[in-house]
Amino acid sequence: MSTLSSQPSKKAMRSPAGTTSSTSSQGGNRSSSGQTVKFARRTSSGRYVSLSREDLDMSGEFSNDYMNYTVHIPPTPDNQPMDTSVAAKAEEQYVSNSLFTGGFNSVTRAHLMDKVIDSEVSHPQMAGSKGSSCAMPACDGKIMKDERGEDVIPCECRFKICRDCYMDAQKDTGLCPGCKEPYKVGDYDDDVPNYSSGALSLQGPDDAKGDRRNMSMMKRNQNGDFDNNKWLFETQGTYGYGNAYWPQDERYGDDGDEGMQRGILENQDKPWRPLSRVIHVKNSIISPYRLLIVLRLITLGFFLAWRVRHPNYDAIWLWLMSITCEIWFAFSWILDQIPKINPVNRETDLEVLRDKFDMPSPSNPTGRSDLPGIDLFVSTADPEKEPPLTTANTILSILSVDYPVEKLACYVSDDGGALLTFEAMAEAASFADLWVPFCRKHDIEPRNPDTYFSLKGDPTKNKKRSDFVKDRRRVKREYDEFKVRINGLPDSIRRRSDAFNAREEMKMLKHMRESGADPIEPIRVQKATWMADGTHWPGTWSVPAGEHKKGDHAGILQVMLKPPSHDPLMGSSEDKLLDFTDVDIRLPMFVYVSREKRPGYDHNKKAGAMNALVRSSAILSNGPFILNLDCDHYIFNCKAIREGMCFMMDRGGEDICYIQFPQRFEGIDPSDRYANHNTVFFDSNMRALDGLQGPVYVGTGTMFRRFALYGFDPPAVDYTTDKGSETQALKTTDFDPDLDVNLLPKRFGNSTMLAESIPIAEFQGRPIADHPAVKYGRPPGVLRVPREPLDATTVAEAVSAISCWYEDKTEWGDRVGWIYGSVTEDVVTGYRMHNRGWRSVYCVTKRDSFRGSAPINLTDRLHQVLRWATGSVEIFFSRNNAILATRRLKFLQRLAYLNVGVYPFTSLFLVVYCFLPALSLITGNFIVQTLSITFLLLLLAISVALVGLAILEVKWSGVGLEEWWRNEQFWLISGTSAHLAAVVQGLLKVIAGIEISFTLTSKSAGEDVDDIYADLYLVKWTSLMIPPIVIGMVNIIAMVIAFSRTIYETVPQWSKFIGGAFFSFWVLAHLYPFAKGLMGRRRKTPTIVFVWSGLIAITLSLLWVAVYPNSGPQEGTGGGGFTFP
Repeated sequence: MSTLSSQPSKKAMRSPAGTTSSTSSQGGNRSSSGQTVKFARRTSSGRYVSLSREDLDMSGEFSNDYMNYTVHIPPTPDNQPMDTSVAAKAEEQYVSNSLFTGGFNSVTRAHLMDKVIDSEVSHPQMAGSKGSSCAMPACDGKIMKDERGEDVIPCECRFKICRDCYMDAQKDTGLCPGCKEPYKVGDYDDDVPNYSSGALSLQGPDDAKGDRRNMSMMKRNQNGDFDNNKWLFETQGTYGYGNAYWPQDERYGDDGDEGMQRGILENQDKPWRPLSRVIHVKNSIISPYRLLIVLRLITLGFFLAWRVRHPNYDAIWLWLMSITCEIWFAFSWILDQIPKINPVNRETDLEVLRDKFDMPSPSNPTGRSDLPGIDLFVSTADPEKEPPLTTANTILSILSVDYPVEKLACYVSDDGGALLTFEAMAEAASFADLWVPFCRKHDIEPRNPDTYFSLKGDPTKNKKRSDFVKDRRRVKREYDEFKVRINGLPDSIRRRSDAFNAREEMKMLKHMRESGADPIEPIRVQKATWMADGTHWPGTWSVPAGEHKKGDHAGILQVMLKPPSHDPLMGSSEDKLLDFTDVDIRLPMFVYVSREKRPGYDHNKKAGAMNALVRSSAILSNGPFILNLDCDHYIFNCKAIREGMCFMMDRGGEDICYIQFPQRFEGIDPSDRYANHNTVFFDSNMRALDGLQGPVYVGTGTMFRRFALYGFDPPAVDYTTDKGSETQALKTTDFDPDLDVNLLPKRFGNSTMLAESIPIAEFQGRPIADHPAVKYGRPPGVLRVPREPLDATTVAEAVSAISCWYEDKTEWGDRVGWIYGSVTEDVVTGYRMHNRGWRSVYCVTKRDSFRGSAPINLTDRLHQVLRWATGSVEIFFSRNNAILATRRLKFLQRLAYLNVGVYPFTSLFLVVYCFLPALSLITGNFIVQTLSITFLLLLLAISVALVGLAILEVKWSGVGLEEWWRNEQFWLISGTSAHLAAVVQGLLKVIAGIEISFTLTSKSAGEDVDDIYADLYLVKWTSLMIPPIVIGMVNIIAMVIAFSRTIYETVPQWSKFIGGAFFSFWVLAHLYPFAKGLMGRRRKTPTIVFVWSGLIAITLSLLWVAVYPNSGPQEGTGGGGFTFP
């Protein structure tokens, strides 16, 4: 394996992680030369070679195809105080222009890309951005740009030189080709600190000016490798680069105690105000609600007791089935209803958040934000089912969110490794150069361009600038062109690949002719997929090939937008299409990630992709908070992150593991036929859980505390002292009493940078210690420190962390990160956190925080519910069953989680109960032998209490009655179809070990592009439709049989028929949306559905009549039939 051909980068020399290297495979060798990475330009055929400069010069044949690059750039002087060195800027830009690939048993390479997309790139942060032309003769290279779009020039004479010529000049003579003077090498570590902006230094209290490399040498183990764990946990230094601690008095000069306490005094000058508060439901609503729960619970007990003591001896089988189902329904109702006794609402105060974290002060005159960083994850897997345009719009809404730009980082996980997704993300980053400043200038909402330009109404409402109409018209035109480019990418990639493959075939044919080979022999050239710069795409190809197909491709990481400068960058009226004067034009960091996949490895689907993002983001940006979104869920409220941060940064927020936002959906039919909005769950159940230990994790729209995802317990504030324990280095026992220093790699893997990032994320995620009640906080102002620039060592370490072998023999997926072993990994992940004692918060904002899409056709909806229910069955039969939870899980929270694992089993009893009215009509019997006043009164009391509970629940949750009824209807539809299938599949997996596979829910539109509800009328055959159809047809046939029999009786007993038909009609009323969905708009229901269902229903009915003929009361007799008193 090749290594760096020069010294480690400055960042590597400043941190211990830079002195170590990640292994290329499990158990690989480690060296002190830095993470293994090779910069090399690939040939036109996509191959790599390892040739020295001398070899290239000697070989004229390869001199045009192969060029070798090294990573290190010698340091150069920097004349601007508090700015990163020119060399570091150039290296960061070069790193962002490189496509990093690597994986199992392979070299980590950085492919320098001339262009990322076919269109022109203008923003200086984006990959592929170039500056002026190089002034060296016969060189067509481009100069790197800094974050302000200016050329990076390493010499004071302003001689323009590209990086490659600069490296050659340094290697040959060390003289500047322009002024013939030596390049001056500045000391990167001797920059004079400047505290005018309130930024605090990062040196340790034991050796403020010592050489870190000397300490690193002292911390080596017996093998000579750097012992990162010993350095990280046993010294009194800081936690690594990027962290800060409360400084000593002399660091502020002669101010003494006054200087040290400046930040605290500034906060004490203002009255302390909370960032959030809890709003309890009015007593006039919640008290009757709780009383009705108790009364119905008591009534249920009396009702079931009466039913058990009064069996129907004329139809004991009917009585036994009914009483069994009713007992289970009562148990299921208790699990669902009891956790709802304490619903709460919450509200935030964004003005207080701004005053505490973003306002200028004497110690922070420039107003640098003290908010913690946050990493946003977007996951996608298949560009055919998840359109790239949808994902691109989600990315644009994230990049334009209202949060400090330098504290934001966006990561997109492409689990399919598709070039289509890669180039779509690059196009989105390019369009963000215009869209993001436009949103900031005119305060646009929502910041998803597709949704914004589709809004109906006056777009000029509440807009103050006179140039808004002109700007909007220009941006709309650019967005239309952007959509054309995105939608045209599949054809563009196909044509480009066909052209390059044809060229390769011509080269091969020419080579065969020159070598005298048999011309009849067929030409064998791989049908590769080609990138815009004319090289092979390292991910999956359109025509699958070895190491280039789904489930078998290298890991890919591309920094689409490099980290922005720490200070605002104001635009002008000259360099953009619009006038962005006094508008910050910086863009957040944006990274494309496609983890490595190889045959023989269990990649654990979405949970594995999320864990890969957790590791890579910890190395690159290490935001103490993580927000994950599905590719079709975009940010509808640009202040949503600030809303969630109000809870995390408030007093008592240190033990919050995640903030769950409600899911809101667009594109749902007005009648919400299949309860897609799921408002009963999001507005009722989740609010109720918020009054306990917190809502469950539902998979998207969730802001996590990174430290909680690492599997640690919530902080124990008992060990903090009055001596300022936040200035002391944390020990392993502070994180987890059972975690040994030597077992750290076993839990998190062998990445030293990842290990270093853990205490940094923990510290930076603490609330500000601005109140005596905050026992576990951080001092104000410590997060104003500028971020370190990216270097190749750091990015290469991130590539190794997304390799397929990294999780082997670690606790990723078992205790750390997203939990594996269930198709509903979200619920299990949240349960594990609650089980360790963390709590969560439900954040409902006045303006919806996020919006997404949901399947509105019947088949996709049933398959979606099937996946959820199957995951619940898996949870019930696993060690994640709430019965086995620890004492840290509160009792009512335990009931709620127990209900999550139990609810699919209700389908077994529900199916039986739906057949009971039909059986009663056919046989002439009923579940009770005789109707008594006691039975009717108890049944009436239960029904009235149920109606009262529904009305009161609608009052405190805000759910409409129609929405409540739609939820009841779909509960029966899904309970008799998807839930039943889930129980069967779950039992097969537990008993027979048969694995369950699910297809990805399609986010693409229907075939009728003019009708947004076209998918509603699509009917696709699925076996899940059979049980509800059979139930419906059996009840209809039973009503016909009972009606016919009643007509031809000598003494018609209409009371029997009406009583039985009422319950059958109740079942059919619940199945009405299902029947309506089967009809479709164009009668597209498969004929086989009705044929099979009809045959089954008729066969069952006739078989029942033949085996159990009518033995009801004869003429003039009372018998044991059902009659009204």
